[in-house]
Amino acid sequence: MDYRKICQNYLKGLNPRTLKIIERRFGLRKGKRETLEVIGQTLGLTRERVRQIEAEGLEEIKPKIKKDEKIFQRFNNAFISFGGVKKEDDLLNFLGEGKYQNQVFFLLVNGGSFKRVLEDDKFYTFWTAGKEFEKKAKETVKLVINNFKKEKTPFSLLDLAKKQNQEKKITASYIGISKEIQKNLEGKYGLKNWLEINPKGIKDKAYLVLKRQEKPLHFRDIASLIEKLPFENRKAVHTATVHNELIKDDRFVLVGRGLYALADWGYMPGVVKDVIKNILKESKRSLTKGQIFEKVQEQRFVKENTIFLNLQDKNLFARDEKGRYNIKEA
Repeated sequence: MDYRKICQNYLKGLNPRTLKIIERRFGLRKGKRETLEVIGQTLGLTRERVRQIEAEGLEEIKPKIKKDEKIFQRFNNAFISFGGVKKEDDLLNFLGEGKYQNQVFFLLVNGGSFKRVLEDDKFYTFWTAGKEFEKKAKETVKLVINNFKKEKTPFSLLDLAKKQNQEKKITASYIGISKEIQKNLEGKYGLKNWLEINPKGIKDKAYLVLKRQEKPLHFRDIASLIEKLPFENRKAVHTATVHNELIKDDRFVLVGRGLYALADWGYMPGVVKDVIKNILKESKRSLTKGQIFEKVQEQRFVKENTIFLNLQDKNLFARDEKGRYNIKEA
């Protein structure tokens, strides 16, 4: 439908000044909505006078707009398919077919029985076909957020829809009005402050890479995988930068030459000596070389000789007559 022509037909008969004000207020001709103050300055009128002229003009044409059942039946069908609720930007883009957003906004505001709900701390501006739909949408958002907090993992739209026993399209419309729920570039939904959904900087992206790979990786491989992830505004990832960032972050543990793991996986922090010391402390008994080697290998990707060389530090470790090692007493 050519909403531009439709709106022009409704505006026929208005005096030139009123016509110009309404067109500028709704961006019907140049595509940009203008404030009362800006219009008043260019026309030499007060803000209040511009508002009065606009209101008088709209009162004159509203009866003609409301009679157009064909348009509002189309709008109503769209609302029903979305579950009666849709974020404003998405609704205008859909109904306006990507080019008539301002005209559709003009029609929604001045005709039909649809309600515009203004943005607040939790929700974007959205439109609804009725109070019951608004209530259902907000209940769905609350349930989805609680589920995210409980499961602590992103979900696909299909999984979210199944949990709510809804159509995918309706679930997408409902959670689309929430400022707390966000979709990542892989199409999964979660809370906006999750790094899986909205990673910030190299360290978060490296964490995401390791979490997905589920195994320690060399910092060069981490850099390569970061570049392959579908982040917006991709930039070249320098391997040296990755190494420098990870070594300063407690979430990562250097477990071998250039190999990093996540501390969440149970890897001990520190160098090989620190690992040996922690192993002996936790064992609460003396251990053989073989036992120490086996336990260190669970924490570090190092050669056997490296471990044994560290055991030679007589300031830290003591060896008993049976050849077993323990922490040297102070």
